[in-house]
Amino acid sequence: MSDPAESADPTTPQEPPRPPERVPRSRAGAVSVFAGILLSRLMGFVREGAFARYFGVGPHQDALTAAMRVPNVLQNLLGEGALSASFIPIYSRLLEEGREKEAGRFAGAIFGLMVAAAAGLALLGILLAKPIVVLLAPGFLRDAAAVAAGRMTVDRFALTVMGIRILFPMAGLLVLSVWALAILNSNRRFFLPYFAPVLWNTAIVVALAIAGHRLVDTRNVAVQIQLFQVACWGAFAGGLLQFLVQLPLVFSILRGFRPSLSLRVPGVREALAAWRPAVAGRGVVQLAGYIDLFLATSLATGAPAADRIAQTFYLLPISLFGMSVAASELPEMSRLRGQGPALLGRVRRALRYVAFLNVPTVVGYLVFGYLVVGLYRRGNFGAPGNWLVYLVLCGYSTGILATTTSRLLQNTFYALGDTRSPARIAAIRVGTSALVAVPLMFLLDRFRLAALVGPQAGGALFLGSVGLSLASGFGAWMELYQLRAALRRKLPEFDLPWREDIRMILLALAAALPGALVWWRLPSGLHPILKALIVLGTYGVSYLALAKVARLEEIESLLAGVRRRLGR
Repeated sequence: MSDPAESADPTTPQEPPRPPERVPRSRAGAVSVFAGILLSRLMGFVREGAFARYFGVGPHQDALTAAMRVPNVLQNLLGEGALSASFIPIYSRLLEEGREKEAGRFAGAIFGLMVAAAAGLALLGILLAKPIVVLLAPGFLRDAAAVAAGRMTVDRFALTVMGIRILFPMAGLLVLSVWALAILNSNRRFFLPYFAPVLWNTAIVVALAIAGHRLVDTRNVAVQIQLFQVACWGAFAGGLLQFLVQLPLVFSILRGFRPSLSLRVPGVREALAAWRPAVAGRGVVQLAGYIDLFLATSLATGAPAADRIAQTFYLLPISLFGMSVAASELPEMSRLRGQGPALLGRVRRALRYVAFLNVPTVVGYLVFGYLVVGLYRRGNFGAPGNWLVYLVLCGYSTGILATTTSRLLQNTFYALGDTRSPARIAAIRVGTSALVAVPLMFLLDRFRLAALVGPQAGGALFLGSVGLSLASGFGAWMELYQLRAALRRKLPEFDLPWREDIRMILLALAAALPGALVWWRLPSGLHPILKALIVLGTYGVSYLALAKVARLEEIESLLAGVRRRLGR
């Protein structure tokens, strides 16, 4: 989403807490991360619902997808996984050794360097907006001629350039927000940093709601362009709020904090050495995203939009059930470096828990995905968009379990001080996905959606974006295979919990039967939200009940945690 070697300071590390004391902390951390991400993702669904309502699966949504994707290079390269790999292990170790003031000075130096880098790159993004769009969304270049000839009503290239110039500074703010997240995570304050994106989503939704109320004819092209601008400025305001809301708690925790650009602060050079390969790994991941964007803009209109909406659902379980566990485990695994058996036991437990949560999600998307996507059916988002997004989601769903498992294995490498292996393996994933995507997507883009679901439900959309999502799933499994092999060379006793995964898959398939039966028996005129709640609720309860009957360790642990909380 780095080689945290031993600190150059000769201070003897304190004995780490005993494992029985750390496990509840990590579990509580995972719950806090889960709660924060859940609220953020729910608000993200509201945001995407607003986008779907006003823009549908069409050119404005295509431009918004490109405009929001491009500046994320700052957030993902300077923050996210790179910061987790380079900053958190060193900062956590300083805290564990009782060197709080040194940790504060280290945090201040990293903050100063990140501000300088983010500001410089944001400025370059504003100045070079047009060349960036030419490079990453070349399919939009033909829009101006198409508009002039009357074949299109919207120039997606011009819209994307406008959006990038607003959103690049926003990305700089989000990078600083990730720095705050790293500080809070290392101090086991998990909820606030993962809740903070709620403010980003809320700012966009509120801005669109106010503008949409004032601009009555939202199907008008000129009105949709105004709404596009409103969405971008709302995102900028939300990025500022997301950063500022974390600062009071961050400053109450830090000791000895002083922003600087010094490379002489203990830990900074070590972090930069760890950061470079981590950035390479994140850069490969970002390259994959930009390759997808590059390819999607070469497909029929609506492909980037369908891909974006499908990814909203695809990323939900990855964030909730992968990131929440991985984020809470990284500081604890970093403290277990050098303790092979303890580290291996923690990784195994986390892998089973991730599978327990993600397996039913994959089966649920494949079986009930059309119903889930139908929650957006209003305004400019109709049956054709519903069908295309569902099919794209099915493609992405094939890689959910592999992606969430890989995220945890990547953090295991980071805890072991190895950021080069995940970077190298990520490059293999990108190459594999691209090799599969190019022929598959162009092959499927020859077929209309209407040929599969009927003229009335299919509209004028094509199936090329389904090829992109299927290729992504294939690449995810290739990455997991490589990560497993590489980790076994470091921890020979490690292996993936295949037997437990198969049991969970069988339980999820069995649980889907009562859900499908309820869906079949419900009246067709029932409100989509109510229908989804009933069907998915039946499926979820059935899965948990079957897991209880099968005596899965994860359901027992989950129920024990619930009982403890209710007993307080």
